[in-house]
Amino acid sequence: MPILIDLMRLIRCTALLVLAFGLSACVPRQLLVNGAADALSAQGQAEEQDIGLAREASAFYLKLSESLLRQSPGHLALAESVASGFTQYAYAFVASEAERLVSQDAKAAHQLNERARRLYQRAHRHAMAALVLSQPGLMAALAQPTGLPAGMIKPEQLGVAYWAAASWGACIALSKDDPDAVADLPLAVRLAEGVWRTSPSFGQGAAASLMGNFEAARPGGSMVKAAAYFDQAIQAGDGQNPAPYVAKAEAIAQPAGDRQAFEALLQQALSVSAQRMDVSSQVMRHRAQWLLDSADDLF
Repeated sequence: MPILIDLMRLIRCTALLVLAFGLSACVPRQLLVNGAADALSAQGQAEEQDIGLAREASAFYLKLSESLLRQSPGHLALAESVASGFTQYAYAFVASEAERLVSQDAKAAHQLNERARRLYQRAHRHAMAALVLSQPGLMAALAQPTGLPAGMIKPEQLGVAYWAAASWGACIALSKDDPDAVADLPLAVRLAEGVWRTSPSFGQGAAASLMGNFEAARPGGSMVKAAAYFDQAIQAGDGQNPAPYVAKAEAIAQPAGDRQAFEALLQQALSVSAQRMDVSSQVMRHRAQWLLDSADDLF
């Protein structure tokens, strides 16, 4: 999970940043902002292994990074880190908690889902702002049924474009009562497809897995095509990324009523995630186990 960092190192970084702003009046302010943004986006690539510490550190990091991003909205690396951070925080610590709670307290679950939706919106807003600044014709191209022209998304834009599409899709999924939000689904799909076409193996299969989720969820989508996307995602991650197994179980096996395939995919996710100590794998491990424990209710 890219946002999860060593909190003490970040506090030291913040203290130095404050001193820099206070003592370096002769240095252009934007240069300091961009320098700090570079440092924070690089810090954001560090992997935390303790999921509890990850959750506690995330909010501080996100608020600090977001404040810098507002001063340098075109900083692609920082925008990617902020968008991925808000999206993953919402998924791992808010929306997932709502799912576990819904059978016990529907009102509390609804409130959590509303919070998750707002976090996804926040992620999407930051990602799209940076993307449009670096590619001014993007929104007009997304509005075309033919989708983005080949080569429109540049390699340095892939990360922020991916998180813009992922957060957009997650927000739409929690906005089913909002026709305007649902109407944006084709745009989110086209953006995700632009990332996938530019780099089919992006993010160890993340782009292909996102396409699988969109294909399975969109009206008229093909489950056969969605399954092919998930299989491509598994292959792109050399079979060592637990996320596509979980996604395929939820998007393909569960709706088909295939409990055997559902459980087999989740067991594979558990096996793979046991070999990886990063927080994103642990989040997938916890989800896979929860889904297995809930199988009697799901089938």
